[in-house]
Amino acid sequence: MRFRATIDNVPTFLRVAQAIEKLQKQYIITLTPSQMKIICNDDTNDGGIQVWSVIKVDSIFSDYRIMSNSKNEITMRLSADALISVLRSGSLSSGGLASSGQSSQESAEEEVVVVKLAKKGDEPVLSFEFNLSSRVGEKHRVTHDVKIELLKKTEVERLSEPMCPEPDVHVLLPSLQKIRTIVDRLKPMSNILAIKANNNKHLQLSIRTDNVNCETLWTNCANPNMRQHEEHEELEEPEEEVDPNKMFTVTVPIKGFLKFLNSHVVSTNTIACICHRHCLILYVYIGALNDAGGVLTYYIPTIIDE
Repeated sequence: MRFRATIDNVPTFLRVAQAIEKLQKQYIITLTPSQMKIICNDDTNDGGIQVWSVIKVDSIFSDYRIMSNSKNEITMRLSADALISVLRSGSLSSGGLASSGQSSQESAEEEVVVVKLAKKGDEPVLSFEFNLSSRVGEKHRVTHDVKIELLKKTEVERLSEPMCPEPDVHVLLPSLQKIRTIVDRLKPMSNILAIKANNNKHLQLSIRTDNVNCETLWTNCANPNMRQHEEHEELEEPEEEVDPNKMFTVTVPIKGFLKFLNSHVVSTNTIACICHRHCLILYVYIGALNDAGGVLTYYIPTIIDE
């Protein structure tokens, strides 16, 4: 199998890696001819949260070449910390400017970050190549290797995204940074957060304990029509109309929800889908909703708190 690419958008790759790292210390990454998938599916995560992200190749890479006997797909497991460390170093290189007397083309060629599948001894690695500047300003081409575990076909076949019922409501969330400020203040008072929304643009976050009852309400959150994006929607009889003011609810662990909110570094466009008393699905878009370079999908199961 072979893989080699130039990382054109190191900052975005780094932000995605940092957002997901808060949840799990190891990633599963699947590389295909058109997509990069980053998966966190460990049941030991806070509250059983899973992440299944899909990123378009051309939003991160160029000169992208991949080949394998498994439909030109490569799946690996690697350390989140190791990947973030090398991307941080690579971002310093890719952010460099042309030196005096140096053409922009020459500078661009020097500042590229290249990643490829390689071997160090008998162990597979992802090998990253880029320039680093010394204290006196001299540039040196360096290589950083990240150890990986290539997954077997049987292991890949066992990977499956969570099955969820049709959401009862979809709502475009306010700024995740603003939500985080509120949830940070609620954390000392409760371990559980109730998230409610309706189809009349209302979103509510609340906690309720023996000693405190606190609610925060937004009244102008758009309810996007997610069905218009489905490729194979079957024609069915019209569904029974639901009262737009009816609130649908999930209760989630505050600690785990705060870790999701770290994805504010990726995008300001996030859609929450509530499956009443079952789970919360969160779509974090990389870029504009209509022209996103990818999406991070978080699955948070509800806590049954009678």
